[in-house]
Amino acid sequence: MEIKIGVQYSPREISLESEEKPETISKAVDAAISAGSLLKLTDDRGRTVIVPGDKITYVELGPATARKVGFGH
Repeated sequence: MEIKIGVQYSPREISLESEEKPETISKAVDAAISAGSLLKLTDDRGRTVIVPGDKITYVELGPATARKVGFGH
């Protein structure tokens, strides 16, 4: 699943791919925002992303996108 997170005062969004279910991610986001705590997510490569819950402006959950390889149009 592809996850995009908008962060207050940041011109770029955070984008990561995760094997987690959308319900699990949604619950973690809800908890972080309501409690003002940190949102911690781990991507497919084992990297951890930590975002302050009170700085999250939006979260977009969607299917994983296929990576294009090569120079085709």
